[in-house]
Amino acid sequence: MVEIAAYAPQHFQGVELLWKQAFPHDAARNAAAATIPTKLKVQPELFLVALEEGRVVGSLMAGFDGYRGWLNRVAVLEDHRRHGVGAALVREAERRLLAMGCQKINLQIRGGNEAVAGFYRRLGYEMEDRVSMGKSTPLDSQERS
Repeated sequence: MVEIAAYAPQHFQGVELLWKQAFPHDAARNAAAATIPTKLKVQPELFLVALEEGRVVGSLMAGFDGYRGWLNRVAVLEDHRRHGVGAALVREAERRLLAMGCQKINLQIRGGNEAVAGFYRRLGYEMEDRVSMGKSTPLDSQERS
């Protein structure tokens, strides 16, 4: 049975291994050592882990800006996919965001990732006609040097 809990320091190694498996080609700025300390400064209660007998098998980082909620870094170990772990993480994040007054939840996935798009469709998310734009900050540029 999987338990959904708020991230705690003892989960670091499990999350780090999970993210390396789930996001093998990610930029260094998204590594656990770079991302987790920053997240813990802002809404740490929205950083969730799925645990099976104390072992991290999934994670999700969410955020709320007072207007919209966001889901990020949703990951599940390969051997635990299609067993409800991802859905349980998303539902718990939705519950927590709703309790904070969130009216709409957004997320982004990489174009062409139909398997992940299908997962979110099954949870009630819909494709929206939007253009995603981003800008690296000087902090990101320093990291690449």
